[in-house]
Amino acid sequence: MAQEIFPGRFTADAGRESVTVFLIGMRANRWWKVGKVMRVASEMPTMLRHLAEHPESGMLGCEQWFGRTTMLLSYWESPEHLRRFAADRESPHLAPWRSFMKEVSGSGDIGVWHETYQVPASGIEVVYNGMPLFGLAKATSHVPVGPGSNTAKQRMGSRRAASAAPAAPVA
Repeated sequence: MAQEIFPGRFTADAGRESVTVFLIGMRANRWWKVGKVMRVASEMPTMLRHLAEHPESGMLGCEQWFGRTTMLLSYWESPEHLRRFAADRESPHLAPWRSFMKEVSGSGDIGVWHETYQVPASGIEVVYNGMPLFGLAKATSHVPVGPGSNTAKQRMGSRRAASAAPAAPVA
């Protein structure tokens, strides 16, 4: 499946005060137990379909990589949205997580990990050059680099941060 490539330089406009970045993955520590690894890995597509069909869950978008260590990079509206999804008895996360904890955790066969970051808009700097829609720009808004966003320093100092600064007193 071919993806449209956007020539030139682009950045992302998250359109919010902050973004929650969630990294999650698993590692096949004992590759010869491929059946167990595949059973655990097979739960993720169901979760991602559910999140795509329920935008109110708060996931803005994601990217994923597969290998001995797999990784999913996702962007969320807030940490609360992420926690709510993880604990929701009606979502396809809680039951597989409990099953993993009961049947696999502690065996050493499969490692799992996650990291969560709450990033203020003023702390975000992204640039894409000759790329298809990807990452934060795919999850939020893909915009051309232009005046005020030409350098990493300008992008890190985001327009949102500048607009949040108090107005100068009128003389």
